Amino acid sequence: MSPHAYPGVSTADLDLDVTADVEALYSDGITARKGAFTPAWADRLREDIDAAFREALARPGGAVGRGPHRYYVEIHPEQLRGFVDLVDHPWVRSVCTAVLGPEYRIVELGFDVPLEGAVNQPWHRDFPMPEETRTERRLTSLAFNVTAVDTEEDMGPFEIAPGTQWDDSPEFGHGMFPPRPHYPRYEERAVRKYPRRGDISARTALTIHRGTKNDSAKSRPVLVLGVDGPEATNSERHDTAVTRPYWESLPERVRRHLDCPIVDELRPITQKHTIEGLVMGDA
Repeated sequence: MSPHAYPGVSTADLDLDVTADVEALYSDGITARKGAFTPAWADRLREDIDAAFREALARPGGAVGRGPHRYYVEIHPEQLRGFVDLVDHPWVRSVCTAVLGPEYRIVELGFDVPLEGAVNQPWHRDFPMPEETRTERRLTSLAFNVTAVDTEEDMGPFEIAPGTQWDDSPEFGHGMFPPRPHYPRYEERAVRKYPRRGDISARTALTIHRGTKNDSAKSRPVLVLGVDGPEATNSERHDTAVTRPYWESLPERVRRHLDCPIVDELRPITQKHTIEGLVMGDA
């Protein structure tokens, strides 16, 4: 097991040996599992995202802008037919356990949709650096991304600057936005990602990244699954819930990690997961 793995976790606790993935998360800030699902599974994911996106756009507060022609929508697990497939995937379980410990919590389910006309986002991380990361060099949360399309160059690929999850400067706006004089560092390191349907990536959202300009007429929807370790507090920004019948239908090992209220009736989520600054795009 990697020396960065969660204390007390051994390979015996995992479904898969993810030593290389843990090391990649601590060195590059991102790793991936190619072909985790079939393209047909990803096509069903696209259907569910499209349905949720149409519903969200039709009501106030249903989608939040992340720059021109770019949206984020948070959804409930019941809106995603493949939710259990995803969170109970052996690779997802193993990475979460190895990095965050056996008490990891699923706190976010949503999706990003860059549409035609989306522009380069400013370089950013998704939240300020936690104290545990700053002082102990330890990751306390993970973001899993699942593409619903085969990503092409003109579709505004996700761009990440490997190794920048440890960057820490009082000059970062809101603790998340490096000032423009820092941009050459990220542009030199920048790697664009071209996932295919069925691929999963895992990253620390602290690694500096951005969405790029979408020059195509196609959207590039990407599912986001947010997972916290015991000390992380990202759940405070999310409103995911499940109904009692759905909760009872879930496998016990999924219920054990799903950190959300159980309700009589689901209510549409009014988005509050905003990242100040991204509404400005590249302005």
